[in-house]
Amino acid sequence: MKLYKMIVASIRRIFASFRTEEEERSYSRKAFFNLLGFLGSCVMFSFMAQKLSQNNIRELNHIARANALIQAIQS
Repeated sequence: MKLYKMIVASIRRIFASFRTEEEERSYSRKAFFNLLGFLGSCVMFSFMAQKLSQNNIRELNHIARANALIQAIQS
């Protein structure tokens, strides 16, 4: 694992050496905001899935009640 970290750090240093300080900051900021966007979209999709799941459960409960009522009336 330590070797892996050293290799990644070396590769990063090689690429960073070809960029100016301002370019490096710009790439870093862009990567950070891309990460925030990704995490935000994950939270949003998770929230939407949770809401849709709750709605489906409610619909299933209503259908089950309606079926029980129909069976009670038919009996």
